[in-house]
Amino acid sequence: MNEVNAEITQWLCAAREGDRGALDRVLSTLYRELHSMARRQLGNQNDQTLDATGLVHEAYLRLVGRVDAAFEDRAHFFAYAASAMRSVVVDYARQRLAVKRGGDLMRVTDLPDEPNGGLRLDEELLGLHSALHRLAGVDQRLVQVVELRYFAGLSEAEIAALLNRSERSVRRDWQKARLFLLASLQG
Repeated sequence: MNEVNAEITQWLCAAREGDRGALDRVLSTLYRELHSMARRQLGNQNDQTLDATGLVHEAYLRLVGRVDAAFEDRAHFFAYAASAMRSVVVDYARQRLAVKRGGDLMRVTDLPDEPNGGLRLDEELLGLHSALHRLAGVDQRLVQVVELRYFAGLSEAEIAALLNRSERSVRRDWQKARLFLLASLQG
């Protein structure tokens, strides 16, 4: 473990014990990576009012607002951050659709390997969110891989490094999750 990761782990331990300043230090250290995750997630959606900076800040507010948030290490923090970003984007899509056309859900027929050009903040995202909720009842680890891969935009190698697992096992988890989600979305 390099020096920065060790320092982040120490700050996360302090944050777990109630030190909000320690969590702020983690955010400032990892802000650039979180912002890149948010940019990848939102892509080139020029008609949207939610931008990468807003997404990072909203996700951070959700992270610090959780009394039960306890981050063991950098990987755990990124998993929570990806989940918080997903939650922000889903809530944003719900609000948008409620105003736009009543929020009726559409069927999703495909789940691309990666969201090219960012996630579409529409009915498809809400359908995917529901399918992920069902997947969480089966295997939470698969949900974590989907969040890191699809929502955070990380590669299999990056996920493997974060989760301290082999790239091969991450690839298998991604394939299992993708099959489950496609079946759930289509059926």
